[in-house]
Amino acid sequence: MKPSEISILDYTYDLPDDRVALHPLEQRDASKLLSYKKGKISEDVFSNIGDHLPEGCLLVFNNTKVINARISFFKSTGARIEVFCLEPYESVNEYVTVMSKTGSVKWKCFVGGAAKWKEERIQKDIVVNGKPVSLYAARSGKEGEAYIVEFSWEPADISFAAILQSAGNVPLPPYIKRTTDDEDVSRYQTIFAEHEGSVAAPTAGIHFTESIFEKLTAKSIQRLFVTLHVGAGTFKPVKAEKMEGHEMHAEYIDVSRGAIEELLCYETVAAVGTTSLRTLESLYWLGVKASLDPSAKQLDIRQWDVYEPRLRDMALPAKDALTALLSWMEENGQSNIFTRTQLLIAPGYRFRIVKILITNFHQPQSTLLLLVAAAIGDDWKKMYAYAMENGFRFLSYGDGNVIEVNGE
Repeated sequence: MKPSEISILDYTYDLPDDRVALHPLEQRDASKLLSYKKGKISEDVFSNIGDHLPEGCLLVFNNTKVINARISFFKSTGARIEVFCLEPYESVNEYVTVMSKTGSVKWKCFVGGAAKWKEERIQKDIVVNGKPVSLYAARSGKEGEAYIVEFSWEPADISFAAILQSAGNVPLPPYIKRTTDDEDVSRYQTIFAEHEGSVAAPTAGIHFTESIFEKLTAKSIQRLFVTLHVGAGTFKPVKAEKMEGHEMHAEYIDVSRGAIEELLCYETVAAVGTTSLRTLESLYWLGVKASLDPSAKQLDIRQWDVYEPRLRDMALPAKDALTALLSWMEENGQSNIFTRTQLLIAPGYRFRIVKILITNFHQPQSTLLLLVAAAIGDDWKKMYAYAMENGFRFLSYGDGNVIEVNGE
């Protein structure tokens, strides 16, 4: 069956509300760990993750940093309007530039209470670095379900990153049905978060601690960091009867030349989280595109690209694809590959770079569950049934699993 013909109703399971983890555990690496290997399931604690990885492999992390994307404005009547920043509306060459902008920016946003927003612009008074600041928001259009919102502020010599830090709140996923509190500021963030831009955390990375890193080093397991800025689309439910009717969310990846060169040195690559995996697999297909058209001025990955015969039938070894990408970057004077990926990984997909996936337990009828099913076939049902029967906690603040994925 073609991935476009998949019915999402075949990828569901019963997830009671009380199995969704509403709070993180007190200790990051104390979560339970389910290991799936060649059809066999075992159970451990996450602090022992190194015991489930081959010595000398490469472990790839997403070092994106979650921004305070939820901003609440209150009218004089007390009515609340919540503006959820999704992604920059303007052309983006790198996120550092976007976050350092001063004076005004335009972003795509979800708006809660949009019907109450009658004024030309709304205002919120905040304090940034001890100074009073007036933040304004004005709608300037709509694209699909998102509004185009122009933020402006006075004084204007403050970065948008600083504005968000003071005005916004941690953007917990919609299935964590509670208000944010102090623990979320640090715990809905990995300890290696560096590059601001995500509106959702790469939650598999949340389990990792310095203690785990020491154990990994002792086992000669190397670490590599890439960046994918996670969008709210990762929680977008699949409402279409067939996957061909679902638009996969696009996200920005940012990977250095040095990181791609390091990938070439390893046979076994393990991805920490679905976002790291999407980044790594996208690099392969970007390399395939570069190989097919070395003169291309722009490379990106659209939803169904990799299932089209022109790309799918290339059968290019991973190292050849990465080498082609490096050559393209050199030809175009790029030290980093910064682009959008809309890669949809579903049953029928063959993994080209990633051999092992470390992730959490995902929502029913989600594209992330499709990714897991692509990795281990119908055994995802057995794995999730085991987790349900043995007290595992689900979703972003829940427990983790480590699985071997299918290969070429």
